[in-house]
Amino acid sequence: MAASAESEEARQRAARLGLDLGMTVQELGYDDDVDDVLRQGIEEVIGGDLVEEDFDDVVDAVLLWWRDDDGDLVDALVDAIGPLTDHGVVWLMTPKPGRDGHIEPEDISDAAPTAGLQQTSTISAGPDWQGTRLVAPRSKR
Repeated sequence: MAASAESEEARQRAARLGLDLGMTVQELGYDDDVDDVLRQGIEEVIGGDLVEEDFDDVVDAVLLWWRDDDGDLVDALVDAIGPLTDHGVVWLMTPKPGRDGHIEPEDISDAAPTAGLQQTSTISAGPDWQGTRLVAPRSKR
């Protein structure tokens, strides 16, 4: 794939996340299996780099890469919402069905409310990853 076509695909995939220029996006759970095309697209859309786990200011969104063997999902979601702005969103990226580390949808739907979040949508984020959009319920905003 040509560089410009790959860049356009990256932007299109990142655009599905509803991010805008100037947003601050924190990335958690990075490992060598993440989708680099999606990451590149997000950085192009927001016009800057993803910030790391040790970032100490508020963020507009959290990109949380999560696999079945990563530990307790509720704890990870609670940690993820800590730096979010009032209307921030957590994008929980999990391996698609049939991929190593896949998480069952009911595990996400059980963990989200326990962490104080509600699931609003799920998208295909790439060949191997799906994204679940999680937000704080309106009554808590």
